[in-house]
Amino acid sequence: MVARYGGLRPQAWGLDLPGMVSRLPAAGRELALTFDACGGPGGRGYDRALIDTLRRWAVPATLFLNTRWIDANPSVVAELIADPLFEIGNHGTAHRPLSTSGRSAYGIAGTRDAGEVFDEVAGNHLRLTTLLGTPPRYFRSGTAHYDDIAVRIVGDLGETVAGFGVNADSGATASPAQVAAALLSAAPGAVVIGHLNHPDHGTAAGVAAALPQLLDRGSRFTHLP
Repeated sequence: MVARYGGLRPQAWGLDLPGMVSRLPAAGRELALTFDACGGPGGRGYDRALIDTLRRWAVPATLFLNTRWIDANPSVVAELIADPLFEIGNHGTAHRPLSTSGRSAYGIAGTRDAGEVFDEVAGNHLRLTTLLGTPPRYFRSGTAHYDDIAVRIVGDLGETVAGFGVNADSGATASPAQVAAALLSAAPGAVVIGHLNHPDHGTAAGVAAALPQLLDRGSRFTHLP
């Protein structure tokens, strides 16, 4: 990867770049819920109420797990992997923005070159492949920021970058009312991002308030395609 991409200069940086999946391909009533588990200081918690709500309504979701969160919650990880309602995605090894030039996002330092991009993706890819028995299909970086070269590296490593169209909880800082409003405003085909590692924040209550209304109006939920 370093030989292939090390000499290239990135031309784009952001949350939605070519090669990423940010909405569902079918034009129907489906939504894709995704939740990140970031790990690290202050981010090792487990929002069991959120997961219980998804199970109560039989709503599938893709859960992006970081290595640090996996290390802090081994029994929970085993439980989530065993539940077919959830698909497990790769949320990186150290939860870094994925850059080939050292760009940062939200004050978090990004990877500095193609080699560090490889390490950030491949380290947790190997960990999840061992746990799942099959490689993860999707990757989301810490902060969900990328440059265009990094997106290509993820693809060469056998995963697809998962973007999003609706930010439900603003990095687990939104109130329950704000989370519910974001979900209820999601257009058909939207990929929704939230967090499952902050049980003391508003994500679970907001999702619990919105799901019955979404289901009543005919919304359907699916894993990423």
